[in-house]
Amino acid sequence: MVTGGGRGIGEAIAERLVADGARVVVADVDGDAAAAVAERLGERAAAAACDVGERDQIAGALDLAVSLHGGLDVLFNNAGIALTKPFLETDEQDFERLMRVNVLGVMLGTQEAAKRMSGGGKVVNTASIAGKQGYAMLSLYSATKFAVVALTQANARELAPDGITVNAICPGVVGTEMWKQIDRAFLAHGQTSREGEAFETFSAGILLGRASRPDDLAGIASFLASSDSDYVTGQSWQVDGGMVLQ
Repeated sequence: MVTGGGRGIGEAIAERLVADGARVVVADVDGDAAAAVAERLGERAAAAACDVGERDQIAGALDLAVSLHGGLDVLFNNAGIALTKPFLETDEQDFERLMRVNVLGVMLGTQEAAKRMSGGGKVVNTASIAGKQGYAMLSLYSATKFAVVALTQANARELAPDGITVNAICPGVVGTEMWKQIDRAFLAHGQTSREGEAFETFSAGILLGRASRPDDLAGIASFLASSDSDYVTGQSWQVDGGMVLQ
């Protein structure tokens, strides 16, 4: 199952997994978007409307995967939201909204998936380069993605005895609707002077010379879902074209 599969990185991951021969449940808070992706991907895909911050909804979507496919092998905790705002203007509602989706969603998804993974499985979280270093105007988003990296490491340790591996993917600047929202927010807060400037500025230092596309994340997703990654756990893989080097 891929959460946040109705568009962007999640859609690209679901598409690659189906191409690899997997059967996939595309889960998204926008049920219509999930259904459209599943329909395009064909008979190996199904859709579920799912708010990852609600345990019963993510449990129901995972149960759908089990009932349709006879079991659950892999969960991609990909759903996430961003907030671009000066830190001193950030409030409690912002905190609760981002933590609910980006952190609680990963917690609930991993817990419920682990209950349904008979004999082992794989959990893959979408973190970010903002989970490796904090960025101005993205303080809360960075905090949530640091938390995703921490959950990835801690859950890898705790679930290893059950045969469950836990890893994360850390994208950089990706040409998705989320980044359009980030770019517009930089402009609205007077941090840039024109639309597209923040996207271009963040992308300027990428060693491979361009911003990422959603399908750039599909290869690592395929690897982490496959038996080729059976001996890999607790790792956060940066797929950013060379933005953050460690």
